[in-house]
Amino acid sequence: MATRSVAEAPRASQPAGRRTSFPIRLAYGLGNGAIGVKDNGFSFFLLIFYSQVVGLDARLVGLALTGALVFDAFVDPVVGYWSDNVRSRWGRRHPFMYASAIPLAGLYFLLWNPPVGWPQGQLFGYLLAMATLIRVCVSFYQVPSFALAAELTDDYDERSALLSFRSYFSWTTGNAMSVLMFAVIFPLMATAAIPNGQFNRESYRIYGLIAGGLILASVLISAVGTHARIPHLKPPPPQRTLTLGRIFQEIFETLANRSFVALFLSTAFGTVAAGLAASLAFYWLTYFWHFPPRLSGYVTMAVFASAFIGAGLAPLVSRTIGKKRGAILIGLVAFLGSPLPIVLRLTGILPDNGSPAIFWVVFFNTMFDVGLMICFEILAYSMLADLVEQAEVRTGRRSEGVFASAVTFTQKLVNGLGLIMAGFVLSLAGVKTGADASHVSHASLWRLGEIYVPTIIALWMAQIAVIGAYSITRDSHRANLETLASREPASPLA
Repeated sequence: MATRSVAEAPRASQPAGRRTSFPIRLAYGLGNGAIGVKDNGFSFFLLIFYSQVVGLDARLVGLALTGALVFDAFVDPVVGYWSDNVRSRWGRRHPFMYASAIPLAGLYFLLWNPPVGWPQGQLFGYLLAMATLIRVCVSFYQVPSFALAAELTDDYDERSALLSFRSYFSWTTGNAMSVLMFAVIFPLMATAAIPNGQFNRESYRIYGLIAGGLILASVLISAVGTHARIPHLKPPPPQRTLTLGRIFQEIFETLANRSFVALFLSTAFGTVAAGLAASLAFYWLTYFWHFPPRLSGYVTMAVFASAFIGAGLAPLVSRTIGKKRGAILIGLVAFLGSPLPIVLRLTGILPDNGSPAIFWVVFFNTMFDVGLMICFEILAYSMLADLVEQAEVRTGRRSEGVFASAVTFTQKLVNGLGLIMAGFVLSLAGVKTGADASHVSHASLWRLGEIYVPTIIALWMAQIAVIGAYSITRDSHRANLETLASREPASPLA
């Protein structure tokens, strides 16, 4: 459908190269703090809370979260397409963002307060219901919010800078919750009966209350802070008759190109790997390295520096060597470096646990490696934003929401695979539900590393390989902008 909205004629209202102001960047970035809190909780605490504290079998936890992901994944394309086409006085994106705030915060609190004394089947149902509802609410916020990036600026490098704010606050806010848990809440909740507050149910009730408040504030700050830009954002397409067949046809036309397929597959491999790594992260700290909560808290604090490294490096890489080449180079270093301390420990190169050197190796490896991964993530998201103009040249439609939902759809559809893999890796290694660090044998820890390291490296290398098919460069993006700027508005099709 080669047409543009009649209301879109003054493209000069958002010319190529326009920079976003610092307050807009700040508000936009702060909004992703809600996603950081949710992702941090789901990735790092949910498995260990429900399996080791509540007592739900780790495999059932992975199955419940996967079921929620699969259901919610199909909500994302609906929200994305809907937000591309909705007509309201608050624009295309903001109605969804405002509507999601209170339900998302309330449900997140309930997730961490499951009923006491329920049997396995009922706990599984509770977790499945809560996780599903939370993820649907997240879709109504995350997809329109992510779509805003391609509307706020169409400049090749400015998008990387804008998305750096988004990633910075996502990682920083999520990591702040980890530091709070390990440095403050877990130590405070330690009792004579439960010496490690990490296994005290009350710790997670407090977590749910604080995290829910942060989610509510983050969503509202972003929506209100970018509200003034609504008149300058892209308008919806002209009204037309929509059938289910036409909707699917338009979505397929938008996504049918090689560069999108490359990012789609890269996202799929990367999400499985991230789900596996994140689900086992605190197992490594607690069971493998034998760090007490205080030292684990210090390691998680390294990620604050990582967020600075990644957010500062991504725009520089974009300007100097380009997004695709930069993502490949940065990704290779980050992904090969991530499991290196585990390999060095298993091969006897590192000293025994308890040596101060172990802490500093893990600390600095975490800081620099996560920083490079954040840089890679920003570049990949910025590459996705550049697909919007390429698709508009072909189809005549602005489809930021469709592209945003395609990424979140992919992440949600396969993220549970990482959680399931983590559960089976733990089972194969012999790490039993409810066991504390002193009851996990050296042989089990060796098997854990022996299984984990080659699996995670294979997934990450596959992610790097498929991103090579992405074809948009700075010059081709500029050509797309020039093509769109030269087009005269055409009569809309009914």
